[in-house]
Amino acid sequence: MVLFALPLGQPLVASGLGALSLAIDRVEHPAFAVRDLKIQFPPGGSASVGMGRLRIGEHQWRNLQLVCARGSLDAAVLRCEQGRLRVAGAASPLRIDFRLDLSDRSGELTVLARDGARVQVRLLPNGAVEADVRRFDLATLKTWLPALEAWSVLGRFDGKLSWQPERSVTLSGRLDGAGFGSSDGLRAAEQLVVDVGVEALWRAGGWDWSASSMWREGAAYLHPFYIEAGPQLVARGRLQGNGLDIVEASIRLEGVEQLAASATVDTANGLVERAAVALAGADLAVVGPRWLSPVLAPAATERLQFAGHVSGALEFAQGRLLALDAVFDQAGFSLRGADGGTGVAFGPLSGHVPWRESGATRAELSVGGGRWQKLALGAFEFAADIEGERVQAERIRIPLLDGAVVVDGLVLNRGEGGWRGSASLVIEPLSMRLLTDAVGLPSMSGVLSASMPGVRVSPGEVALDGALVISVFDGYLQATGLRLQEPFGVASHLVADIEARHIDLAQLTDTFSFGNISGFVDADVRGLELARWRPERFDARVVSSAGRYPRRISQRAVQNISALGGPGAVAAIQRSLLGFFDTFGYREIGFGCALRSGVCVMSGIDDGTTEGGFVIVRGGGIPALDVIGYNRRVDWRELIERLQRVIAGNVAPEVR
Repeated sequence: MVLFALPLGQPLVASGLGALSLAIDRVEHPAFAVRDLKIQFPPGGSASVGMGRLRIGEHQWRNLQLVCARGSLDAAVLRCEQGRLRVAGAASPLRIDFRLDLSDRSGELTVLARDGARVQVRLLPNGAVEADVRRFDLATLKTWLPALEAWSVLGRFDGKLSWQPERSVTLSGRLDGAGFGSSDGLRAAEQLVVDVGVEALWRAGGWDWSASSMWREGAAYLHPFYIEAGPQLVARGRLQGNGLDIVEASIRLEGVEQLAASATVDTANGLVERAAVALAGADLAVVGPRWLSPVLAPAATERLQFAGHVSGALEFAQGRLLALDAVFDQAGFSLRGADGGTGVAFGPLSGHVPWRESGATRAELSVGGGRWQKLALGAFEFAADIEGERVQAERIRIPLLDGAVVVDGLVLNRGEGGWRGSASLVIEPLSMRLLTDAVGLPSMSGVLSASMPGVRVSPGEVALDGALVISVFDGYLQATGLRLQEPFGVASHLVADIEARHIDLAQLTDTFSFGNISGFVDADVRGLELARWRPERFDARVVSSAGRYPRRISQRAVQNISALGGPGAVAAIQRSLLGFFDTFGYREIGFGCALRSGVCVMSGIDDGTTEGGFVIVRGGGIPALDVIGYNRRVDWRELIERLQRVIAGNVAPEVR
């Protein structure tokens, strides 16, 4: 390799009175090039060096002028002492001293900056270059690397460089007090201390290289991860032309037995042609809070805990995932409730999940169970056949309380819009008493069961064919036409039709401390729409069930019904007589609500009475008792608040 090419335009010209000038068309080097170099020696021992264009890497400067307080050309030795060169981006001119022997291409160069930074370079006759860098200000990199213009960069670099053309390159040094910050605030670091080292040998037309780094101090935030000092990197590979091969890169992280990677990079186009990553023995108790919590639950990192181990491997080509393997060993997680109580837990989970872009694989997992509050899942096995973008599982039975949830014929396909799938779902009878106790609802008797032959999942929506049936209060409640959009989003939306038949009012009112009503009712809720899990629209109707059965209503229940209706609802009986009776007979109950735009339009048994109201409870027996509502338009939120106050009060009404 030729260190310099020096075609001389005018080798040396006298301009009178001892003044000399030297003109060189170009000076070329693999790392830099100079065009139109002019050196002048005016009388008095000074010198000036002009460069029409200086190129270092991909960056160019034009019309640079170096003024030397003392300069000389002694035979073939060119000297400059106390030179001053102003470079764009530098706060002050650079101090430069150099000696260049044009006969054997050897020399020394010293560059000093006002902030104390110093670069010393030695050019050896054999073409080798040695450089010593002290207190180099990283902020000046923004001048050389336009990609850093949107970043704040600080810190110092101290190091040594040795280069022997077509033989070897070595670099060692330390970043001290380094830091950076992006304009959006999502990436930042401070007080970094990092040791770096690179060695390369020239063989067969390319460079065999090795590199290492040790992060000793400081911390960084790379959204959403906060990383502290400790990681170490060791890598080796080959650089030939525009091809960079990373044969092996090993990263030491706390809680990980081994993390290794390899890759092939097209440096000309900045493309990763191939890459592979392997992870072994990652302790989830250590790496989970640092690497998983910020992604899975950034608002609950203090309450999320992990256990077990995971290993895995990824393989990419041309930016496309080719293969994936994940191996779990007693892995699991738990999330405490916001109040510090029991929350959610899942696991332990063990098994292997393999995937290939082309070819079939089979995933097999063993799940030890799970918990949500007091709702416990039993142990179950999961097996699925995977082929490309398709996942198929025959049957998954998940024990739940004293029953189970059974998923049959699960098929998932990934398309351009996301995952789509279908399955049939059966809920084997669950005790409503156990279920309501587990989820913190008032204890209810009965069972919950469901048979849904068609469950369809598409991006942002879950739709159910069939019926969800709950046997409760000696009757049943059935939901059909269930469709749920954006179930985990801020704009969740549910639609369904619900019917309830032969609901025992005695059990219902006793469960919710509403007083006591004997008898049975049927209910229909048509066109139910929930937005963000709050009712937005429905047409509801509750009426007495057909048949002969005791029909009594307690004084307290009368008062509570009247309270729900607000000041417009009254019991049509003399208040002076009301206190003499604990219960009253009734013939029928009828109540309706059409919810629109936050307003419930009320209706009763009849369209109206002679006084313009509507009958909610029609009396029968002695004494006869009618409950009549007069306010047909009630704010929905106010109605719910009244119901909550009535249940929470749980006291006998005072009758005057």
